[in-house]
Amino acid sequence: MYDYVLAHNPPLDPDQRALVETTHREFPESAGMQSAEEQGPLLAFLVRLIGARRVVEVGTFTGFSALSMARALPADGTLIACDVSEEWTAYGREAWAKAGVADRIDLRIAPALETLKALPAEPHIDLAYLDADKGGYIAYWEELVPRLRPGGLIVADNVLFHGGVVDPEATGSARAIKEFNDHVVADERMEAVMLTVADGVTLARKR
Repeated sequence: MYDYVLAHNPPLDPDQRALVETTHREFPESAGMQSAEEQGPLLAFLVRLIGARRVVEVGTFTGFSALSMARALPADGTLIACDVSEEWTAYGREAWAKAGVADRIDLRIAPALETLKALPAEPHIDLAYLDADKGGYIAYWEELVPRLRPGGLIVADNVLFHGGVVDPEATGSARAIKEFNDHVVADERMEAVMLTVADGVTLARKR
């Protein structure tokens, strides 16, 4: 069934495919942090759907999701990519350059919360993608929502956390995601839907 889904989604382009394969080869134990293959086309679709020009990504890893979104941006679009690893993002930098989108991606190596707090306070972000440390999701959300323009989107990954969110005794990241999911549902500034894509994806639109 999964192969069927992939076969009926837009295929990855050669640059995306090469980055996926490189990530699995170079970081086999960490490759699960990469956004699922079907999420690349989904993120690109959402960028195009809302006409996004200003995107923020929290958690870049080796750059697959950033590459997918940057390819969908117009030539004058910008994606601020937040990560703390020079090692992982070096692979992203190389892939972005090969794909011809490096000029659209502003990689900031620093704690994401610091980067978000330093952004202009007024609503200006069209789309934000959350895929970093799960314990920080609520804090990232609270920095992003006021900076999101009306009709803008926050896309949050791993909101099912391998099924851990249904465990009443959940701890660690699973508990953090449970609390984040409850936070999202209660936020009247946003309207959200949770999808069973990959490890769970929430799409939240600013009212």
